Amino acid sequence: MTAPVLPQHRVALVGRLRSFGDAVALRWLDRSGMQTLPYAVLAARVDERRVALGTTPRLVLLEAGNDVESVVTLLAALAGGHPVVLAAPGGGAGLVEAWDPDVVARGPLLEARRPGSAHDLHPDLALMLSTSGSTGSPKLVRLSTANLDCNAEQIVDALGLRADDVAATTLPLQYCYGLSVLLSHLSVGAGVLLTDLSVVDTCFWEAFGEAGGSTLAGVPYTFDLLDAAGFASRDLPRLRLLTQAGGRMDPAAVRRWVALGEERGFDLLVMYGQTEATARMATLPAHLAADNPTSIGVAVSGGRFSLAPVEGAAAGVGELVFEGGNVMMGYATTAADLARGAEVTALHTGDLARFTADGLVEIVGRRSRFAKVCGLRIDLDRVESDLTSGGRTAYVMDGGDRLLVAVTASAGECDVVSVRREVSERYAVPRTAVVVTDVGEVPRTPSGKVDRPALAALVDAFGEGTCPTPDRLIARSGEESADEPAADGARTGNKSEAVRELYAELLERPDATLDDSFVTLRGDSLSYVEASVRLEGLLGTLPESWHVRPARELGRASDPAPEVPRWRRVRSIETSVLLRGVAIAVIVLTHAGVLDIRGGAHALLAVAGFAFARFQLSGEARSERVVHALESVTRIAVPAMAWLGVLFLVDERYSPWNPVLLTSVGGSNVHPQWRYWFVEAVVHILVGVTALLAVPALDRLERARPFAFPVALALVALVFRYGLVDVGSHHVNGRPAVVLWLFALGWAAARTTATWQRWLLTAYVLVVVPAFFSDPVRDATLAGGLLVLLWVRSVRVPAVVVPVVVPVASASLFIYLVQWEVMGRVGYSPLGAAVAILTGWIAWRGASPIVEPVARWVGRSAARVLGLRAASVS
Repeated sequence: MTAPVLPQHRVALVGRLRSFGDAVALRWLDRSGMQTLPYAVLAARVDERRVALGTTPRLVLLEAGNDVESVVTLLAALAGGHPVVLAAPGGGAGLVEAWDPDVVARGPLLEARRPGSAHDLHPDLALMLSTSGSTGSPKLVRLSTANLDCNAEQIVDALGLRADDVAATTLPLQYCYGLSVLLSHLSVGAGVLLTDLSVVDTCFWEAFGEAGGSTLAGVPYTFDLLDAAGFASRDLPRLRLLTQAGGRMDPAAVRRWVALGEERGFDLLVMYGQTEATARMATLPAHLAADNPTSIGVAVSGGRFSLAPVEGAAAGVGELVFEGGNVMMGYATTAADLARGAEVTALHTGDLARFTADGLVEIVGRRSRFAKVCGLRIDLDRVESDLTSGGRTAYVMDGGDRLLVAVTASAGECDVVSVRREVSERYAVPRTAVVVTDVGEVPRTPSGKVDRPALAALVDAFGEGTCPTPDRLIARSGEESADEPAADGARTGNKSEAVRELYAELLERPDATLDDSFVTLRGDSLSYVEASVRLEGLLGTLPESWHVRPARELGRASDPAPEVPRWRRVRSIETSVLLRGVAIAVIVLTHAGVLDIRGGAHALLAVAGFAFARFQLSGEARSERVVHALESVTRIAVPAMAWLGVLFLVDERYSPWNPVLLTSVGGSNVHPQWRYWFVEAVVHILVGVTALLAVPALDRLERARPFAFPVALALVALVFRYGLVDVGSHHVNGRPAVVLWLFALGWAAARTTATWQRWLLTAYVLVVVPAFFSDPVRDATLAGGLLVLLWVRSVRVPAVVVPVVVPVASASLFIYLVQWEVMGRVGYSPLGAAVAILTGWIAWRGASPIVEPVARWVGRSAARVLGLRAASVS
């Protein structure tokens, strides 16, 4: 049979695929390892799918995942002159209704809804995307074949892309930035690693290293995740370029990444773009980034920037206008617009900008009412319109990485929880990135207009919510997992349906089916932890590959015959949480005379250092780190000082140094005064290391060397451990300076990413712990706890233990504080220990609503001093 004669490739970069021959175009991981697809084979598969699509131009809706079949279908449609509407996997239902596509493509499946086309399609039309990844606006951007080829060439020129480069799909393909990475690399014969794994996933870095990754793209939030994942300590010998777009990155972060790149041998290229310009409009040359971190640079090749006058703008400021071959054809709001040709030559970006003395462009604000929240562009006016109903009025403002929502109700109070949920579900924004406040009376200007700056400040002051980070989610899931209600499906006994319902809720995908998996529903590293904890509560032990198994299969796999009784089920619990719970119980039982296992409090110091590294040293700016650390100090110091203040007033054995946590400075050699040495040591050390990291040079050093920094601190601390510097003549092992090495060791343990690092810390433990106490058994207990923290990330425990361990661990500070007074009255006995633990838990539950607002007030006050928005530390 004669092969069909295919029409000329419409998009030039697709037509070049075959010319790259046996070079590897695409790489991906499956269960058998790394797979590759050469360019020649890719070109053949593209041609096959072109035949399947037909020669008559048709409108194709492609639900594009970061997978081979999506790439093949996309390239085939572009090559054959079939305009493509890109959607997220499972997200095409609304677009089908709105645009009536002729073909719906999901993976390798082509669902032809008619033989020809129901639309009049302009011959230049190639692609339609949502505006800059926006949600809430019904219009699509119309891009031509010339737009795609032009911008791919511009990006190749700006990045200096080569045939030996390899990129990874760190962003979704329906997002113009993610799509530009794919097309620009394919246009020069470079490689692309197709993956849905997050940059905080160890498997991602294993695949990136095996593929020889050399370029990495991200939005600002991606860089936060890179920080949280210990990027600075990773060995990536082929990495030569990081690109950043998708919103403004903090200038301090730009400088820090530039400095890290200079040290590690890669460049940071800050970019600027919009979907309306296909993807990229400007790049900031790497050698200019450190001195110009607020700039977006210069126009891409063939492009030109100018400023349009804006009434009321400052001198030299205007609306940024871009001209170039990558400017869109225009917008489409109805199917009739698909027949329209190019209507735009100059793109008014909506950004207010100015030119610097060096000719660089600097964005200073927005002219229109749009906001970028977690990488999504949100139409604020549309959100307001949608929320204003049923006697409720809403005002929505840009809060940087959050939506600030002020609501008023005509009768009674407004349910802010339901408003937050509504915004999150409707606009695909994480719930914790939506700040909602019932403001009652709306502030207004003297002219009677709504005073939006004052309203935003009001929501900032009283609302809650920040863009989620891995440490916050992990902490939250660890605290809440024991009390998490089961999905409805679990109550009905259908576990497959329960898994589907859990995915639908957790991933905000009500369209989830039994054939979907965590990966196909685009679960990410943030939701991975919470999903795994909740699934274990639902199903028991999870298989290693649970995240790629369909809900149907997971449900079946969880139904062994006979079913494991509830009391025999096991759950995973993080070692640091388990150590906190077990250690505080052992401490109380030892003080009660029930056990004689000492060293638990010192092991908890290492746990404190471990938690500090995980939850306080995220990828945020230095000043925000300081603010969050001060909040943590407040949560410890305030209840401790209040409790010790009461004891000082009623018990003459305590001194005035106890309530101010300065016993190690002026306290006497009286045993009760030293009962609370642990609390004092933690507070002193936290304040000390926070002060260290407040120094810009040390902050940069810690980010560049996240493992070496705490190791160095642990080594320096040995001068106090071995008495080379005198810190006192009594209760030496309870003084902050002497136990600093334990905190630093826990910090370093949290920063390990390689086995040799753990062995190095193991050697440190085996050398430093012996003879720390005069009791070898106590030394062994401490060493055992440290090594468990170092080598065991999680422990499988009976499921019935989790609801006990997690609350006890959470209340450990309060249990430590009240234990002596409770047991002094109930008795130093098993009963006294049990009552002490219960009393501490009750105190924790009762004090938290009081202590938490104080901590936030401290955070807001510190933020004002440091020049931050108070809301950033809510």
